[in-house]
Amino acid sequence: MNKDENEFDRGTALSIFNSDRREDFMALILALVVALFVYLAY
Repeated sequence: MNKDENEFDRGTALSIFNSDRREDFMALILALVVALFVYLAY
């Protein structure tokens, strides 16, 4: 089999960030902000 057939396409074309690490970090911050908002609102 060819090497290209075995590679997994991560779909990075759909991301607005340059790196996966930055995307994960921003998702973590957003989740913490939402959790804090829910905690303070209720």
